[in-house]
Amino acid sequence: MAAAAAAAAASLRSSSCSSPSSGAPTVSLSSKPTSLLHGTTRGRLLFLGLFPKASPTRRRLGVTSSTPPLRRESPRFLSVNACLSTSAKALVDLEPKRDGAGVGSSRQDEKAQVAHLEDIIAERGACGVGFIANLDNIGSHQIVKDALSALGCMEHRGGCGADNDSGDGSGVMTSIPWELFESWATEQGISSLDKSHTGVGMFFFPRDPVLISEAKEVILNIFRQEGLEVLGWRSVPVNASIVGFYAKETMPDIQQVLVRVAKEDSVDDIERELYICRKLIERAATTERWGNDLYVCSLSNQTIVYKGMLRSEVLGLFYLDLQNDMYKSPFAIYHRRYSTNTSPRWPLAQPMRFLGHNGEINTIQGNLNWMQSRESSLKSPVWRGRENELCPFGNPRGSDSANLDSAAELMIRSGRKPEEALMILVPEAYKNHPTLSIKYPEVVDFYEYYKGQMEAWDGPALLLFSDGKTVGACLDRNGLRPARYWRTSDNFVYVASEVGVLPMDESKVIMKGRLGPGMMIAVDLPSGQVYENTEVKKQVALSNPYGEWIREKMQTLKPLNFLSTTTMESESILRHQQAFGYSSEDVQMVIEAMASQGKEPTFCMGDDSPLAVLSRRPHLLYDYFKQRFAQVTNPAIDPLREGLVMSLEVNIGRRGNILEVGPENAAQVSLSSPVLNEAELEALQKNPSLKPQVLRTFFEIRKGIEGSLEKALNRLCEAADDAVRSGSQLLILSDRAEELEATRPAIPILLAVGAVHQHLIENGLRMSASIVADTAQCFSTHQFACLIGYGASAVCPYLALETCRQWRLSNKTVNLMRNGKIPTVTIEHAQKNYSKAVKSGLMKILSKMGISLLSSYCGAQIFEIYGLGKDIVDLGFRGSVSAIGGLTLNELARETLSFWVKAFSEDTAKRLENFGFIQFRPGGEYHGNNPEMSKLLHKAVRQKSLSAYSVYQQHLANRPVNVLRDLLEFQSDRAPIPVGKVESAASIVQRFCTGGMSLGAISRETHEAIAIAMNRIGGKSNSGEGGEDPIRWSPLRDVVDGYSPTLPHLKGLQNGDTATSAIKQVASGRFGVTPTFLVNADQLEIKIAQGAKPGEGGQLPGKKVSAYIATLRNSKPGVPLISPPPHHDIYSIEDLAQLIFDLHQVNPKAKVSVKLVAEAGIGTVASGVAKGNADIIQISGHDGGTGASPISSIKHAGGPWELGLTESHQTLIANGLRERVILRVDGGFKSGFDVLMAAVMGADEYGFGSVAMIATGCVMARICHTNNCPVGVASQREELRARFPGVPGDLVNYFLYVAEEVRGMLAQLGYDKLDDVIGRTELLKPRDISLVKTQHLDLGYFLSSVGLPKLSSTEIRNQMVHTNGPVLDDAILSDPKIADAIENEKVVEKSVKIYNVDRAVCGRIAGVIAKKYGDTGFAGQLNITFNGSAGQSFACFLTPGMNVRLVGEGNDYVGKGMAGGELVVTPVEETGFTPEDATIVGNTCLYGATGGQVFVRGKAGERFAVRNSLAQAVVEGTGDHCCEYMTGGCVIVLGKVGRNVAAGMTGGLAYILDEDDSFIPKVNREIVKIQRVTAPVGQMQLKNLIEAHVEKTGSGKGSEILKEWDKYLPLFWQLVPPSEEDTPEACAEYETTPTGQTALQSA
Repeated sequence: MAAAAAAAAASLRSSSCSSPSSGAPTVSLSSKPTSLLHGTTRGRLLFLGLFPKASPTRRRLGVTSSTPPLRRESPRFLSVNACLSTSAKALVDLEPKRDGAGVGSSRQDEKAQVAHLEDIIAERGACGVGFIANLDNIGSHQIVKDALSALGCMEHRGGCGADNDSGDGSGVMTSIPWELFESWATEQGISSLDKSHTGVGMFFFPRDPVLISEAKEVILNIFRQEGLEVLGWRSVPVNASIVGFYAKETMPDIQQVLVRVAKEDSVDDIERELYICRKLIERAATTERWGNDLYVCSLSNQTIVYKGMLRSEVLGLFYLDLQNDMYKSPFAIYHRRYSTNTSPRWPLAQPMRFLGHNGEINTIQGNLNWMQSRESSLKSPVWRGRENELCPFGNPRGSDSANLDSAAELMIRSGRKPEEALMILVPEAYKNHPTLSIKYPEVVDFYEYYKGQMEAWDGPALLLFSDGKTVGACLDRNGLRPARYWRTSDNFVYVASEVGVLPMDESKVIMKGRLGPGMMIAVDLPSGQVYENTEVKKQVALSNPYGEWIREKMQTLKPLNFLSTTTMESESILRHQQAFGYSSEDVQMVIEAMASQGKEPTFCMGDDSPLAVLSRRPHLLYDYFKQRFAQVTNPAIDPLREGLVMSLEVNIGRRGNILEVGPENAAQVSLSSPVLNEAELEALQKNPSLKPQVLRTFFEIRKGIEGSLEKALNRLCEAADDAVRSGSQLLILSDRAEELEATRPAIPILLAVGAVHQHLIENGLRMSASIVADTAQCFSTHQFACLIGYGASAVCPYLALETCRQWRLSNKTVNLMRNGKIPTVTIEHAQKNYSKAVKSGLMKILSKMGISLLSSYCGAQIFEIYGLGKDIVDLGFRGSVSAIGGLTLNELARETLSFWVKAFSEDTAKRLENFGFIQFRPGGEYHGNNPEMSKLLHKAVRQKSLSAYSVYQQHLANRPVNVLRDLLEFQSDRAPIPVGKVESAASIVQRFCTGGMSLGAISRETHEAIAIAMNRIGGKSNSGEGGEDPIRWSPLRDVVDGYSPTLPHLKGLQNGDTATSAIKQVASGRFGVTPTFLVNADQLEIKIAQGAKPGEGGQLPGKKVSAYIATLRNSKPGVPLISPPPHHDIYSIEDLAQLIFDLHQVNPKAKVSVKLVAEAGIGTVASGVAKGNADIIQISGHDGGTGASPISSIKHAGGPWELGLTESHQTLIANGLRERVILRVDGGFKSGFDVLMAAVMGADEYGFGSVAMIATGCVMARICHTNNCPVGVASQREELRARFPGVPGDLVNYFLYVAEEVRGMLAQLGYDKLDDVIGRTELLKPRDISLVKTQHLDLGYFLSSVGLPKLSSTEIRNQMVHTNGPVLDDAILSDPKIADAIENEKVVEKSVKIYNVDRAVCGRIAGVIAKKYGDTGFAGQLNITFNGSAGQSFACFLTPGMNVRLVGEGNDYVGKGMAGGELVVTPVEETGFTPEDATIVGNTCLYGATGGQVFVRGKAGERFAVRNSLAQAVVEGTGDHCCEYMTGGCVIVLGKVGRNVAAGMTGGLAYILDEDDSFIPKVNREIVKIQRVTAPVGQMQLKNLIEAHVEKTGSGKGSEILKEWDKYLPLFWQLVPPSEEDTPEACAEYETTPTGQTALQSA
């Protein structure tokens, strides 16, 4: 044993000093100048997968065809080059190159290429969409005109480029207007067109006439080969003069072709023939020089698409055909795009060939890889053996919408109905669905059958589709996009993202509704039938006996028992733990905590240890991966409250041919989750139908370490290949061994899984088998997620389970349980707890990216890599982004071995080592915020001593490399200047801000001291989430000896101090957000993500919710507060733009900032935010602090701010948007060096978080989440707060020292002001420093530059606040009567007409009142009636005294944040529909309301009254998630509700009418109890509100209820959270107090 260990150690030593065999130069960090190829994102490593065999003729943008092919050795960074060639920019790489794949050539011999994250993050979009259809199937020009005018009313849902004129894209799809083409044919002398045999193609050509004729030649040849006759080419008449500047640069030449298909007769065969022709044309184009500039918008016998990079109102003026009366169609789908991306391209405008898609597919990388894996298995008789010619099915360079479109198109052309194709691709959440399982079991069977065949294309999406015969719309499983529909008596059906896009005669409307989550509506044009959701699905589901097939063929793995005793000796367990890299922290803080509590452990303070690649200590491979997360372009999901749409189920076995339907496709094994125990793994191993094969994952190092890992991986892949080819459907990769051997270390299981997964994809075998990992090296949720994300279907963590058993059996645990110190659990229960914690952790990780299904997450590679080199990435993780390069395979082998040898060495301790990765410990991993650092800082600021500050500086300068910026240093070609000439410290500190730390997470003392200090120096503090006490808004005038009776708990005060936070935060919890709070802010910050836990919401433990905190947050003391991830009103980029609009509306003087977290693709997101009219963008690093967060989130999500800032700054410049926004950055700032680094990388302002707390006294005890902070910084306990040591002066001193340090460095560099260095990356160079692990990091990305903004940083910072432009509120406020009523508190009446483009109406009026009178002081009354369709956020932030009536209908967010007053919504008098059956307001109404009353005659959409904290509402029906997160107030629903009612409802009451006993299964029972309304006070509250409702709205339903009160009262349910159980409204036995106070809870 010892000898073997010595041999292993020797090979480790010898290999580490020999030079790498790869011949790579071992120079220190490379700083090669990097070529600036065009790309829309931080181009990461260009893997081979990016383009198969770069052919010298292939043109990438901005690179002429004479450029030699790219060298592959060094990672290059694609940076956006401002000067691009013309049409190339628009049409870059839309169809992938396939060298040698000419017409008809087979693709079987080619290696498949995986999808690249780089291509995917470059294209993000969201939009407004709709369709109009005539049920009599009669074409008219009016339909086309209506579609165009509806598009014009959607303009605010789209985006504009920097020229404010080039739209991101708009378009229409209609039937082919034959009359128009007939008349053209006659003019051309072409004999009459045979409509049934003619196809029309719409082509985008390059603009060069020579290239056009070359392209036409190729196209003609293909049509000829296919036996089609080309009747003629038609130049599409356009008016180019109205196109925006950027769009004009890339405008194609647009032509139509008419072809005759003589040999086919059925419509479907004709469409198939045209589809094959298009595929052949696309493939032929890839080898031509004009290939990138040719695009086919449509080629069909049924439909045609007119689209372009145009604003919606310009589309109809640009295409003259659309103005022609002969252009007639029975239907039109219209689409307006908001691309967050840089250069929206003409081909990516929508509709696509089949779909108009508003949304974002989060699983796109996995979907593309799986579609590509299917290419070899897809067969269907309709193609008559020509399937090969249809490949490829996906294109990573197209947008997610384009790829979903091509998947749907393939299925439809292969014979599926459009509705069926979409049910397969975008299934609804059919599990736990009361209605489906009871009434429509066949629909459930359909989804069950397909769940193992096709991974869902998951993400928020409203899809409109048509194949010319059917027109329809469907919504994703979460319902995260608005979709409203209505039908009129003259037989028209309309679907749109918003109501009010067309003027409507309301008396003709006979039906009004909305699509809920997963719902579909379809119009069959030939028969004129409209099928609503369940009818459509039932028809599709009954077409085959899916239920029978499942029962016959599908096997389910039943959960089996956990082992009840350990299987190894404790010494052997220890040895395994050491060999596989466990530390004592992993065992105690992670595994044991999960086994004991059944949930993921919580920690605090953020991650201040180095990235794995920079660390001096060995790390597991997983630590090089960071989870990606959703921000802005798509929402995270809420796994806590909306888990019903999520599922961890996964199917194992061969996946059949998706184009064919039959029982054999169902032959799979279904697992309820991917976490297996030993017994379940054994059951799979014994399953004969799967023919399982176990592959051992070890590598042999007897002959030395060089190349050993690569050889072993190649052998493993070959073995996997052989196993699958000989029929195995289950590969079990296992690192179990009877006996561990010193010279046979285990391959890191993540690398093994990734390599096999990639190898099988490449060889077209991936569909034939599933991969399961049986491993010791997997114990945390992040590790499970990595394995699944890179291809494993399930994992058996045998060593983690063994560790749970060992813990439960240990004497220590037994004693703790006996003494009641920890809950008592059995050995089986401990393992069950562990497994439960892993599952809920996996749900949280999926939900961060907005993914609901594990089956879609599997193989989707939702990670970024920091610190692995190209050879590792190419082998196991191809397609993932690795921005800075890093370890080679040999270096990784050495790192693996350094763990392994510990198990064999004599001098290894007899217990596990503590590496100090989580908690700081002397001798452990380095932590940026360490005790020595905080001591030195306290000394400097308290003694006000510059020399003490320079000791602190010295300490930071000598620290080990901790963050990426430590690898860089400054250089300058200027001579140093005297410090006296540099701008003053007083001027520099104005750029400083503190982090958004909520009052609640930290104590009142800390929060106010920080605010006072920042106000003294002219910087900005941030309120964090949770409101602010109005007492802090006025300057102190009563200070004596540093104390003030106003703020008696603070010391060191001065007269004139104010404790207000200049930046007030609006987060998803909406705590404390009232109109007065908003109007008293200098800046308003929208928190999209938080560095310590991006993609999830905040949490405030119950013991920190004191009475004071509860008052500020409008919640209940002692009840824990959870903020959802930001998705309730930020589903997409256009929703964020709407929230920015709302905030500018209520406070036009405050700049609005949006807080993002660094990740690959953030530049694209930042561009979208800038287009959304934000004033400031804040980029946070992954190392930000937090009061409480799961450990895995702190450690494994988010990226370094250096990369995020560089990418955002450069992308904004390339898009001409940098001057629009201030860039602010934060994350681990400690000194002037950090500030200057951030400045040189492009930031204008700098945020300090943890260090500001340290300066005011924090001692980094890292127990914030426990409420036991020893110095009262992060506790709400009175006795601990009394110990708070800080005074505002300490923080003032700190910031002045930092500013002086910045001045000194500027003087050294020879610059006299910060403005002159911002964005000047030429001042940076790599430090000559040698890292322990690798010399292969590439910092070229930080050193590249795309130029400077046109304005200086100071000019950008001093710009006026962005405005909303002219708004309806300004017109109302300018009415002298209104102005007089506000000024003198009078009563006034007014009536106003409103349209859907009038958004956030009443918000500005409310702001004016709140600024003058506060939230409750206004005694006048504004009675305003609006007539029409109101735009989004109608009546937001209402204040008391505003009584608003809307006669018509509203869109999303009605009554958002209202604080008082009254809001009545009612339909017009004469309607053709019954009001209580119609949807009259949209989604997310009353979000975060803090008062007032709302009466709605009609139904509301999803998430009604989410986070309502005091408002009272009556409505006649709602969608899913009603009363979610409610903390107070009262909601009455006089009709049906959707699923998941009252999830997370901790306060307030709800009364819901249940006339058909369907209500109970829809309630989320986690918190509330359900009872009948028995308390007299409750009955009175209910009756009074219904009476008010009838009086104000004339509700028929309400008056019927009142008429028959005794019949209806027993049909109401009352939902009561624990905090309301003892109130008189909820408790029948409530004792009336002596004075008889049983008054109503008034708002």
